[in-house]
This record gives sequence, structure tokens and C-alpha cells, in this order.
Amino acid sequence: DILGKPFGMYDYAPVGLGLAALGVLFLSFAYRMLPKGRTPATNIDAALAANAYFTEVKVPDGWTFEKNRVADFNHMAHNEVRVMALLRSGKRKSQPHPNTKILPGDTLLLEGEPHGLDDLITRARLRLTRADKPLSMEEPTEEVRVVEAVVGAESGLIGETAQHADLHGQHGVNLLAVSRSGFRLSQHLNRVRLRAGDVIVLQGGERSLPGALKALGLLPLAEREVRLGGIRHAVAPAVILAAAMILVAFQVIPVAIAFFGAAVVMIALGSIRMREAYAALDGPVLVLIAALIPVSQAIQTTGGADLIGGWLSAMFQGQAPMLALAAIMAVAMAATPFLNNAATVLIVAPVGAALALKLGLNPDPFLMAVAVGAACDFLTPIGHQCNTLVMGPGGYRFSDYPRLGTPLTLLVLVVGTPLITLFWPLVRG
Repeated sequence: DILGKPFGMYDYAPVGLGLAALGVLFLSFAYRMLPKGRTPATNIDAALAANAYFTEVKVPDGWTFEKNRVADFNHMAHNEVRVMALLRSGKRKSQPHPNTKILPGDTLLLEGEPHGLDDLITRARLRLTRADKPLSMEEPTEEVRVVEAVVGAESGLIGETAQHADLHGQHGVNLLAVSRSGFRLSQHLNRVRLRAGDVIVLQGGERSLPGALKALGLLPLAEREVRLGGIRHAVAPAVILAAAMILVAFQVIPVAIAFFGAAVVMIALGSIRMREAYAALDGPVLVLIAALIPVSQAIQTTGGADLIGGWLSAMFQGQAPMLALAAIMAVAMAATPFLNNAATVLIVAPVGAALALKLGLNPDPFLMAVAVGAACDFLTPIGHQCNTLVMGPGGYRFSDYPRLGTPLTLLVLVVGTPLITLFWPLVRG
């Protein structure tokens, strides 16, 4: 917006695609520089993982699914889930043969990790047996939550079944799964007699769950993401995102309105819960960006950008314009680890535009260089969220980033500068 006409959403694509291809090519050969034999950091989910869970699902009436054999279910879940028993017409078949066909109305007793169970239940369109037990909410905006808890030594559930304890009627919660060392589920879940030390998964309203846990003598585990057969909207988010991108591409509505509207529609359709939407917001980053917006404006309105641009233009006067362009990109790359990619753009962009105008050059390539430089922080794990996300799973250390990031940064600087001028000429035609 510095020049009065913002970049379009896809104006970054030519340079971005070229640099992306360069990065893939570089990593195809430079991956040998990555450390080998590192043990990935254990995340909270892995640390809290207990034994396999056992749950009970119902095959809905009228259910049609191409992969309807027990072996197909095992394959879909990548052998992370096993069908322990099949209940049909009042008869139980333990460890059903892999070629056994699954029919509408069958009840399946499944064993597996939560993510594997959730994936199978969702993909095969199965229904947890608690589906016919709707939860009552104190308020219309209250959300359904799922928690893991341990049956304490003084719990009133010891020796009781979910059916006899009337968890749904008395406490407003549903039992979704049970985990116990050496335990094999061979009967309906609501008939399993609970013992001290069992880990159970309960579903309930966010307001009623704390009271239910206390009343039942259950010890909640540290909170982690647990899903079992929750509603999924796999197609809707993709369609909504595509619609927003098309509207932006044809300049029907601005980018901010398009994607904010897409987020609102996803929440309205239930594709994402309000709690998840708020959790996705990075508070410190939002505050930082909001605080730097007036700073960026002040740099422009007070003449600070012109002053700094004048100093820099004196340095590059008589030099090749591409050197000034590379310098601005390098400044953005250097600032990103200490600020944030978005915050870096707010601070460096006015200076880049002022430098271009002082040199009598087109500001567009300088602004593009700022955007590219701010997005290409490979030197630290803190400059970009993606760098931080892979640090734990990859078992990386801080020193690993500059080892691979330094040559990649130099490569982006050397190749990216002429690539920008190819699509954004330094001199206006």
C-alpha cells in the first residue's frame, strides 16, 4: 500500500515458484548436511500415550462402503487399529477372520491409538455407540469436549460399569473408550467393569465435565488433543478456501475480507470450532504487528524512511542498481529472526521504497525483495513458525539451522535478486 496500489495475491507467484524450485533442488543434494541419528523430541502426546484404547462403534443402517471387510479396515488404519470382536444379531465373534464382511447394523469392538481410531471411524463413516445419547448443554454456545482421565483409587466407578453408573443420565457424560494394561475388550463398552488405574475417555459439555470428573473421583490427564469419531468436513474447507482465492484472483473483494469471510463461514458450518479458531491465533505476534503498524506509518510520515533512504542511496550512488536491491533483501533477511516476518516488512518496506525513489528506480522490485527476504529466514528456529515446528520432530539443535541455512540464504540472495528484476524491472518502462 506504500505506493497506493497494493500487490495482488498472485503477484508473488512468479518469483515464489522460482525460489521454491531452487529450494527443492538445493535440498535434493544438500540434505546430507542434516544431522543423522538424532532422536526426535518427545511431544506431550507421546509422553502421555498409554496403552491402546478400546472403543465400540456401530455400523449405521443403510451403510454402504466399498471396503467392507475386516482386512480392509485394518489396511485403512495402516494396521494401527484391530477389530477385536464383531457383534451381530446378539452373537459375538471374537477376532473375526480378515475376509469377514462388515454389514449395516453390526457393532465392532476396536483396539488402537486415539488418532488411528479417529481416522478409521471418520473415513469409514462409522458411529460411536454414544451417538444416540445427545448431551444437554447449559448454554447454546457451549462446546462438546473430550478428556482423558484416570480412575482414582477412591473413585466411585471402581467395580462399576458405565451402564450401571448411569454416566450419561447422572453426570451428563459419555464413555467413549477405555485403556487398561493387558485388557482386551470382548463385550459392550458400557458393560466393562472399571478398575483403579484405568484410563478412560469421556465426552461432555465444557461446563459439566469438571464437576463430573470431581464427583466420579477421576484424575484428568494433562490436556492433549483427543478425537474419536468427531464430525469432519473434509470437502467444505477446501471449497471455501478455493472460493476465497478465486474471489481475490478476480479482484472481486480484497484479500483481508475474503479470508476473514472464509474463516467465519467455516465456523458457521462447524468445520472448525470457535475454541480451535481462537487457539490458532498467535497473541504475541498479533500484538507485535499491531504495535509496529503505527511505527511503520511514523517512519513514513516523519521523514524517517526518506532520511535512511538518503543515507543508503549515497552508498549505492553510481553502483549497479542490483546491488541496492540485494542489500535491501539482505537487510530483511537479517531483521526477520529478531522481529517476525510480518513485522520486518512493516519496518523495512518504507525504507526500501524510499531508497528506490532516491535512486530514481522502480519501488516495486524493492518491495518484492523485502517480502522475499522476510519470508526466507533459514538461519534460526525462531524466525518463522515453520522452522520452530520441525525442530522437535527432526531432533534439530539451534546450530543445525545456520549449517544448512547459510548456503541456502546466500543462494536465495544470489538467484532471487536477478529473478525479481526479471519480472519487476528496476526502471519503469
